[in-house]
Amino acid sequence: MPEKLIDRTCREFTSLLAAKVPVPGGGGASALVGALGSALGSMAGNMTLGRKKYAAVEEDLRVLLEKGAEIQARLLELVDADAAAFEPLSRAYSIPKDDPTHDAVLEEATKRACAAPMETLEQCAKAVELLEGLLEKSSVMLISDVGCGATCCRAAMECAALNVFINTTTMKNRVTATALEHRTDALLQEYGARATAVADAVRVQLRGK
Repeated sequence: MPEKLIDRTCREFTSLLAAKVPVPGGGGASALVGALGSALGSMAGNMTLGRKKYAAVEEDLRVLLEKGAEIQARLLELVDADAAAFEPLSRAYSIPKDDPTHDAVLEEATKRACAAPMETLEQCAKAVELLEGLLEKSSVMLISDVGCGATCCRAAMECAALNVFINTTTMKNRVTATALEHRTDALLQEYGARATAVADAVRVQLRGK
């Protein structure tokens, strides 16, 4: 069984990302950055647990951390899911254009290639919601990590969106393509702004402006 991308060392993964190979690419990198962003928030929550000053929110923190662990696990799975979707898309592009199956196979493979980055957007949106809660309930000594997490999640969403758009732009079914684009735009507009608000709130607390 081939080694999963996410099981590579940081150095190996980065080298592969830079190499003349098709995967991992932007979609996988987006999912990984999203997982890191969520994990930064979880670190702030975990390091707050057990502190007397925050005893009143300890149960709330535990709920947030449980959800955060689920999001991180799924985003890591999406690193390899994105790579797995590339192979059938690559094969579809190699089908001769005069083959009667060309258009249908390519359309389906292109649609499937949108699935991982779309879910990355959705999982990062969930992570942003958790980061909002962690900003409110975590130790003030750890808010920089929450802010960094929000910034990572926003970047991951913006990158995942590009990986949706590179596929929807070539789809023949414009109804499906437009629906995917509208969903992407809506997630970016709402949760990108919310992630920015978290990071801005942290900046204000740290610098007073």
